Amino acid sequence: MLKPFIRLFSSLKLTVTCLLLGCILVFWGTLAQVHLGLYKAQNEFFRSVFVYWQPAGSGFHVPIFPGGYLIGTVLLINLLTAHVRYYQPGKRKIGIVLIHLGVVLLLTGQMLTDFLSRESNLHLRIGETRNYSEADRAFELAVLDTTGKDSDKVVAIPCSLLVRRGEVSDPGMPFTVRVKTFYANSSLAQQSQPGYDPVKTTAGPGSGIWWRDVPRETEMNRMDMPSAMVEITTPKNSIGTFLVSGWLDRPQQFIYDGHTYELLLRQERFYLPFSLHLIDFRHDKYPGTDIPKNFSSRVRLQNVGNHEDREVLIYMNNPLRYAGETFYQASFDADDHGSVLQVVHNPTWLTPYFSCVLVATGLLIQFLSHLIPFLKRRLAAPGSADVSSADGAVRGSAAGRRDPSSGAALRRVDAGAPGREKK
Repeated sequence: MLKPFIRLFSSLKLTVTCLLLGCILVFWGTLAQVHLGLYKAQNEFFRSVFVYWQPAGSGFHVPIFPGGYLIGTVLLINLLTAHVRYYQPGKRKIGIVLIHLGVVLLLTGQMLTDFLSRESNLHLRIGETRNYSEADRAFELAVLDTTGKDSDKVVAIPCSLLVRRGEVSDPGMPFTVRVKTFYANSSLAQQSQPGYDPVKTTAGPGSGIWWRDVPRETEMNRMDMPSAMVEITTPKNSIGTFLVSGWLDRPQQFIYDGHTYELLLRQERFYLPFSLHLIDFRHDKYPGTDIPKNFSSRVRLQNVGNHEDREVLIYMNNPLRYAGETFYQASFDADDHGSVLQVVHNPTWLTPYFSCVLVATGLLIQFLSHLIPFLKRRLAAPGSADVSSADGAVRGSAAGRRDPSSGAALRRVDAGAPGREKK
């Protein structure tokens, strides 16, 4: 019963089909970045099982083309099945095994990178210290208990839960957050404008503000600014309805059971087990021009856990790799007094290097496994020198008979011809 499936998933036609579909998907997804933007095009075309089409005015999606995850998974299964079906043990097959293993590692590593990697930014002003980085486009609703003098207790609710517009509870909160309205991207105004609705809150600074839902951002240098209307409810009563928004810098405050709480819709944070302090930032230019020459940040790395305290220089093409995080010099503030470091967390960052080494080693072994036996047979051929000498003598004799200027050759030929006069 399994033979038809094995023949299907190990066929060369399936390999060619997956490669062709992959080329079409890359071309299509690249063109879609013009109106969808980079991040949305990546999610809809390459980080998906299917590419969906949504009819105008409807709320359902129709799958019309395989996505990057589906094509990559089928191609991986095809490679493994073909290797198991056609593999024959032997020393001369070691190169083939390494090549297949390298390709499998490359496909698997890319899939793990999509699931496990994370990119964020660490913005520091000169003299500022931080132990966390912030996501580029993801937001969270932070519920902070600021009663303590030394530290705050934080419960972070991701926007993926706010989109559902339901109740969110957590053991760290003695109350429930009920999401009444959520806009993934919004616009606020301080006076009435066409298309804007008044914000109806019962607590906090929300009255006198108008808001509206706007389309999602697709440009690289812009991001969505979400807003939400949340209600804080307790087992006894409702504390009030608050406006939280990415446009608001100040958090919403309220008091419950003798504790002071704050609500803040902010960019998602990733806390680090160490801190970075920006000592200096340099924006070097070529003399007499405004052309940038180099960007560098001198930071002080402090890790209380292992008593580490040292200075590090981060500049272009020279990142800081520490505790599983990589810090790149990404951007800077307009006044040259602040630096933006891109923080990349990728546990599988070495897999592409290993896979390339395996493929290159396999190709080299496979090439040498055919070249070396061929050279040995060529050198060990018996009588190769004698055959060459005899062949040369025969060629010389034949040439002599064909040369009309050779008198001896003509006499030998004419001697055998009766009735001919000898010369």
